[in-house]
Amino acid sequence: MAGILYIVPTPIGNLEDITLRALRVLREVSLIAAEDTRTTARLLAHYGIQTPQTSYHEHNKLTKLDLVLTALETGDVALVSDAGTPGLSDPGYELIRAAIKAGVQIVPLPGASALLPALVASGLPTDRFTYLGFLPRRPQARRAVLGEAKTLRDTLVIYEAPHRLIETLTDIREVLGIRQVVVARELTKLYEEIWRGPVDRAIVHFTDRPVRGEITLVVEGFEPEQAGRWDEADVRAALARRLAQGEARSAAARAVADQSGWSRREVYDLDVDQS
Repeated sequence: MAGILYIVPTPIGNLEDITLRALRVLREVSLIAAEDTRTTARLLAHYGIQTPQTSYHEHNKLTKLDLVLTALETGDVALVSDAGTPGLSDPGYELIRAAIKAGVQIVPLPGASALLPALVASGLPTDRFTYLGFLPRRPQARRAVLGEAKTLRDTLVIYEAPHRLIETLTDIREVLGIRQVVVARELTKLYEEIWRGPVDRAIVHFTDRPVRGEITLVVEGFEPEQAGRWDEADVRAALARRLAQGEARSAAARAVADQSGWSRREVYDLDVDQS
């Protein structure tokens, strides 16, 4: 094929966060494949760009493949998402795969994303990190993903919706234990907030202050030297919390034992207030 597929990051909030190269590419390509043409239209209008668009999003991405591949036979195409880097927790993966299979040259441009700004501003180690993307919506599946990451020493980076923030923070506490977390909200926008502290304090803080906007969570990695036996007060509190939520004592004891360094029998036999 003659055309090039450009992967073009767009601002995650502040419209100034776009490169000169990205603006040139958006002006010069024959077609822009956009996750939401209305959102991209505002960006294009801001910079006086009149390149034609076609929608390419989660619900039509497979049916639009042929259209975009046909456009690539005669010209260049830019792939953009609503905000940030296409293909990174955004539509684009299938198109990129199909274009590679068809022999199309792929040219990725560097640019905006929430992942790296949140990570470097977190104050947590950046030499090794694992990106978990959006966690599953169902609690059991979400806890399973966190369980797989439990012993990773890497800093963890997670995208989350505001209405699931407390649920996810609670699962982090229950599955990973008390770790330092960073809640980065509305990065680059007017109400940007970067909150740092232990996960139990984060739950209290954001329960009292419901949040809006896009959220990136950065979570401290596993530290073996910090994974010793819990104090009895912490074990009692964790067990009581699970019992108060209606969990069976045997299941609650097993879960707390896995985290605390206590045996299941020791936890099970504790006399705790379930109120």
